[in-house]
Amino acid sequence: APSLLALPTDYPRPAVKSYAGAHLDQRLEPELVAQLQSLSRSQGATLYMTLLAAFATLLWRYSGQEDIVVGSPIANRTQRQTEGLIGFFVNTLVLRCRVSPAQSFSALLAEVRQTALEAYAHQDLPFEKLVDELQPERSLGHSPLFQVMFALQNTPAEPLALGDLRLQPLAQEQCTAKFDLTLNLEEAGGELVGVWEYSTDLFAASTIARMAEHFAVLLRNIVADPDQPLSHLPLLTAAEKQQLVLWNRTATDYP
Repeated sequence: APSLLALPTDYPRPAVKSYAGAHLDQRLEPELVAQLQSLSRSQGATLYMTLLAAFATLLWRYSGQEDIVVGSPIANRTQRQTEGLIGFFVNTLVLRCRVSPAQSFSALLAEVRQTALEAYAHQDLPFEKLVDELQPERSLGHSPLFQVMFALQNTPAEPLALGDLRLQPLAQEQCTAKFDLTLNLEEAGGELVGVWEYSTDLFAASTIARMAEHFAVLLRNIVADPDQPLSHLPLLTAAEKQQLVLWNRTATDYP
Protein backbone atom coordinates (compact mmCIF):
# COMPACT_ATOMS: atom_id res chain seq x y z
CA ALA A 1 0.00 0.00 0.00
CA PRO A 2 1.18 3.60 -0.54
CA SER A 3 2.87 5.05 2.54
CA LEU A 4 1.44 8.54 2.02
CA LEU A 5 -1.88 9.87 0.74
CA ALA A 6 -0.79 12.89 -1.26
CA LEU A 7 -3.73 15.25 -0.86
CA PRO A 8 -3.12 18.70 -2.36
CA THR A 9 -2.22 20.95 0.58
CA ASP A 10 -2.18 24.71 1.04
CA TYR A 11 1.15 24.64 2.84
CA PRO A 12 4.23 22.39 2.50
CA ARG A 13 4.32 19.47 4.92
CA PRO A 14 6.64 20.31 7.84
CA ALA A 15 9.52 17.97 8.63
CA VAL A 16 8.08 17.49 12.13
CA LYS A 17 4.35 17.27 12.73
CA SER A 18 3.08 19.86 15.23
CA TYR A 19 -0.44 18.42 15.80
CA ALA A 20 -1.87 21.94 15.53
CA GLY A 21 -5.38 21.74 14.15
CA ALA A 22 -8.87 23.12 13.81
CA HIS A 23 -12.31 21.75 12.99
CA LEU A 24 -15.28 22.47 10.75
CA ASP A 25 -18.85 21.42 11.54
CA GLN A 26 -21.22 20.10 8.87
CA ARG A 27 -24.82 18.86 8.85
CA LEU A 28 -26.33 16.55 6.23
CA GLU A 29 -30.08 16.86 5.89
CA PRO A 30 -32.48 14.06 7.00
CA GLU A 31 -33.73 13.46 3.44
CA LEU A 32 -30.20 12.70 2.22
CA VAL A 33 -29.50 10.51 5.25
CA ALA A 34 -32.69 8.50 4.59
CA GLN A 35 -31.63 8.02 0.95
CA LEU A 36 -28.16 6.86 2.05
CA GLN A 37 -29.71 4.37 4.48
CA SER A 38 -32.03 3.07 1.75
CA LEU A 39 -29.10 2.69 -0.66
CA SER A 40 -27.12 0.84 2.01
CA ARG A 41 -29.96 -1.63 2.63
CA SER A 42 -30.42 -2.26 -1.09
CA GLN A 43 -26.69 -3.05 -1.43
CA GLY A 44 -26.53 -5.27 1.67
CA ALA A 45 -24.21 -2.80 3.35
CA THR A 46 -24.25 -0.64 6.45
CA LEU A 47 -24.43 3.16 6.44
CA TYR A 48 -20.82 3.16 7.66
CA MET A 49 -19.68 1.19 4.59
CA THR A 50 -21.56 3.50 2.22
CA LEU A 51 -20.12 6.64 3.78
CA LEU A 52 -16.61 5.15 3.80
CA ALA A 53 -16.88 4.30 0.09
CA ALA A 54 -18.05 7.85 -0.63
CA PHE A 55 -15.21 9.29 1.45
CA ALA A 56 -12.68 7.13 -0.43
CA THR A 57 -14.15 8.44 -3.69
CA LEU A 58 -13.69 12.01 -2.49
CA LEU A 59 -10.08 11.33 -1.48
CA TRP A 60 -9.42 9.76 -4.89
CA ARG A 61 -10.85 12.80 -6.69
CA TYR A 62 -8.68 15.12 -4.61
CA SER A 63 -5.43 13.15 -4.68
CA GLY A 64 -5.61 11.29 -8.00
CA GLN A 65 -4.42 8.16 -6.18
CA GLU A 66 -6.46 5.04 -6.90
CA ASP A 67 -5.09 3.16 -3.88
CA ILE A 68 -6.54 4.83 -0.78
CA VAL A 69 -5.68 3.85 2.80
CA VAL A 70 -7.92 5.14 5.60
CA GLY A 71 -7.79 4.55 9.34
CA SER A 72 -10.96 3.89 11.31
CA PRO A 73 -11.61 3.31 15.02
CA ILE A 74 -13.49 0.21 16.21
CA ALA A 75 -14.93 -0.42 19.67
CA ASN A 76 -13.20 -3.83 19.99
CA ARG A 77 -15.86 -4.98 22.48
CA THR A 78 -16.53 -8.45 21.14
CA GLN A 79 -16.18 -10.46 24.37
CA ARG A 80 -19.13 -10.77 26.75
CA GLN A 81 -16.67 -11.02 29.66
CA THR A 82 -15.59 -7.39 29.13
CA GLU A 83 -19.10 -5.85 28.98
CA GLY A 84 -18.93 -4.61 32.56
CA LEU A 85 -15.27 -3.60 32.44
CA ILE A 86 -14.40 0.09 32.36
CA GLY A 87 -11.49 0.87 30.10
CA PHE A 88 -10.33 2.01 26.67
CA PHE A 89 -10.66 -0.93 24.30
CA VAL A 90 -10.82 1.05 21.04
CA ASN A 91 -8.46 -0.18 18.33
CA THR A 92 -7.60 1.31 14.94
CA LEU A 93 -8.33 -0.52 11.69
CA VAL A 94 -6.38 0.17 8.50
CA LEU A 95 -8.74 -0.05 5.52
CA ARG A 96 -7.44 -0.14 1.95
CA CYS A 97 -9.80 0.97 -0.84
CA ARG A 98 -8.86 0.55 -4.48
CA VAL A 99 -10.75 2.98 -6.68
CA SER A 100 -11.16 2.56 -10.43
CA PRO A 101 -12.56 5.56 -12.34
CA ALA A 102 -14.59 3.31 -14.65
CA GLN A 103 -16.28 1.30 -11.89
CA SER A 104 -19.64 2.27 -10.47
CA PHE A 105 -20.20 3.37 -6.91
CA SER A 106 -22.21 0.19 -6.34
CA ALA A 107 -19.18 -1.87 -7.36
CA LEU A 108 -16.86 0.13 -5.10
CA LEU A 109 -19.32 -0.26 -2.22
CA ALA A 110 -19.32 -4.04 -2.65
CA GLU A 111 -15.50 -4.05 -2.41
CA VAL A 112 -15.47 -1.71 0.59
CA ARG A 113 -18.08 -3.92 2.28
CA GLN A 114 -15.83 -6.97 1.87
CA THR A 115 -12.77 -5.04 3.06
CA ALA A 116 -14.59 -3.84 6.18
CA LEU A 117 -15.92 -7.30 7.05
CA GLU A 118 -12.43 -8.81 6.75
CA ALA A 119 -11.02 -6.01 8.93
CA TYR A 120 -13.71 -6.59 11.58
CA ALA A 121 -12.67 -10.26 11.71
CA HIS A 122 -9.14 -9.18 12.68
CA GLN A 123 -10.02 -6.25 14.91
CA ASP A 124 -8.25 -7.78 17.94
CA LEU A 125 -4.83 -7.21 16.36
CA PRO A 126 -3.46 -4.02 17.98
CA PHE A 127 -2.57 -1.27 15.51
CA GLU A 128 0.80 -0.85 17.24
CA LYS A 129 1.57 -4.55 16.63
CA LEU A 130 0.69 -4.14 12.95
CA VAL A 131 3.14 -1.24 12.63
CA ASP A 132 5.85 -3.27 14.40
CA GLU A 133 5.34 -6.22 12.04
CA LEU A 134 5.17 -4.23 8.80
CA GLN A 135 8.03 -1.86 9.67
CA PRO A 136 6.89 0.95 7.33
CA GLU A 137 9.22 3.80 6.55
CA ARG A 138 8.78 6.21 9.44
CA SER A 139 8.65 9.99 9.31
CA LEU A 140 8.19 12.68 11.96
CA GLY A 141 6.06 14.55 9.41
CA HIS A 142 3.18 12.09 9.17
CA SER A 143 1.64 9.04 10.87
CA PRO A 144 2.49 5.52 9.65
CA LEU A 145 0.23 3.47 7.33
CA PHE A 146 -2.48 6.14 7.02
CA GLN A 147 -2.85 9.91 7.41
CA VAL A 148 -6.63 10.25 7.04
CA MET A 149 -9.21 8.83 9.46
CA PHE A 150 -12.94 8.19 9.11
CA ALA A 151 -15.45 7.42 11.87
CA LEU A 152 -19.21 7.04 12.21
CA GLN A 153 -20.70 7.26 15.69
CA ASN A 154 -24.10 5.59 15.74
CA THR A 155 -24.46 4.41 19.35
CA PRO A 156 -27.55 6.06 20.86
CA ALA A 157 -26.63 8.57 23.57
CA GLU A 158 -28.17 7.64 26.90
CA PRO A 159 -29.64 10.52 28.94
CA LEU A 160 -27.51 11.28 31.98
CA ALA A 161 -29.53 11.90 35.16
CA LEU A 162 -28.00 13.08 38.44
CA GLY A 163 -30.89 13.74 40.83
CA ASP A 164 -32.22 17.27 40.44
CA LEU A 165 -29.20 18.49 38.47
CA ARG A 166 -29.77 19.76 34.93
CA LEU A 167 -26.95 18.82 32.56
CA GLN A 168 -25.98 20.04 29.11
CA PRO A 169 -22.86 19.41 27.02
CA LEU A 170 -20.43 22.25 26.47
CA ALA A 171 -18.69 22.57 23.12
CA GLN A 172 -14.91 22.69 23.28
CA GLU A 173 -12.73 24.64 20.90
CA GLN A 174 -10.69 22.20 18.82
CA CYS A 175 -7.07 23.25 18.43
CA THR A 176 -5.35 19.92 17.73
CA ALA A 177 -5.40 17.34 14.93
CA LYS A 178 -4.11 13.81 15.37
CA PHE A 179 -3.93 13.19 11.62
CA ASP A 180 -3.80 15.21 8.40
CA LEU A 181 -7.58 14.93 8.12
CA THR A 182 -10.32 13.21 10.14
CA LEU A 183 -14.01 13.04 9.28
CA ASN A 184 -16.19 12.19 12.28
CA LEU A 185 -19.86 11.64 11.50
CA GLU A 186 -22.61 11.07 14.06
CA GLU A 187 -26.24 10.09 13.59
CA ALA A 188 -28.45 12.54 15.52
CA GLY A 189 -32.19 13.09 15.09
CA GLY A 190 -32.25 11.76 11.53
CA GLU A 191 -29.37 13.99 10.50
CA LEU A 192 -25.70 13.26 10.07
CA VAL A 193 -23.60 15.71 12.05
CA GLY A 194 -20.05 15.90 10.78
CA VAL A 195 -16.84 17.29 12.24
CA TRP A 196 -13.87 17.75 9.91
CA GLU A 197 -10.71 17.83 12.01
CA TYR A 198 -7.69 18.98 10.02
CA SER A 199 -4.04 19.89 10.41
CA THR A 200 -3.52 23.62 10.16
CA ASP A 201 0.09 22.88 9.19
CA LEU A 202 -1.30 21.65 5.85
CA PHE A 203 -4.75 23.09 5.17
CA ALA A 204 -6.49 26.46 5.18
CA ALA A 205 -10.01 26.66 6.60
CA SER A 206 -11.43 27.58 3.17
CA THR A 207 -10.02 24.39 1.63
CA ILE A 208 -11.71 22.15 4.22
CA ALA A 209 -14.98 24.09 3.84
CA ARG A 210 -14.86 23.45 0.09
CA MET A 211 -14.02 19.77 0.65
CA ALA A 212 -17.02 19.38 2.98
CA GLU A 213 -19.30 20.95 0.35
CA HIS A 214 -17.90 18.60 -2.30
CA PHE A 215 -18.58 15.62 -0.02
CA ALA A 216 -22.23 16.64 0.32
CA VAL A 217 -22.57 17.13 -3.46
CA LEU A 218 -20.95 13.73 -4.02
CA LEU A 219 -23.36 11.99 -1.62
CA ARG A 220 -26.40 13.54 -3.31
CA ASN A 221 -25.23 12.39 -6.73
CA ILE A 222 -24.40 8.90 -5.43
CA VAL A 223 -27.93 8.32 -4.13
CA ALA A 224 -29.36 9.75 -7.36
CA ASP A 225 -27.53 7.16 -9.49
CA PRO A 226 -25.19 4.70 -7.70
CA ASP A 227 -24.53 2.80 -10.94
CA GLN A 228 -22.86 5.59 -12.90
CA PRO A 229 -19.05 5.47 -13.24
CA LEU A 230 -17.18 7.14 -10.39
CA SER A 231 -15.47 9.48 -12.83
CA HIS A 232 -18.88 10.83 -13.90
CA LEU A 233 -20.04 11.76 -10.38
CA PRO A 234 -20.35 15.57 -10.16
CA LEU A 235 -18.37 17.24 -7.39
CA LEU A 236 -18.81 20.98 -7.91
CA THR A 237 -21.45 23.08 -6.19
CA ALA A 238 -23.88 25.23 -8.19
CA ALA A 239 -21.89 28.35 -7.25
CA GLU A 240 -18.64 26.78 -8.49
CA LYS A 241 -20.25 25.77 -11.78
CA GLN A 242 -21.47 29.34 -12.23
CA GLN A 243 -17.97 30.63 -11.47
CA LEU A 244 -16.57 28.38 -14.21
CA VAL A 245 -19.08 29.86 -16.64
CA LEU A 246 -17.98 33.39 -15.70
CA TRP A 247 -14.29 32.53 -15.98
CA ASN A 248 -14.85 31.08 -19.44
CA ARG A 249 -16.92 34.01 -20.66
CA THR A 250 -14.03 35.47 -22.67
CA ALA A 251 -15.85 36.77 -25.72
CA THR A 252 -14.97 40.34 -26.65
CA ASP A 253 -15.68 42.74 -29.51
CA TYR A 254 -12.91 43.59 -31.96
CA PRO A 255 -12.68 46.89 -33.85
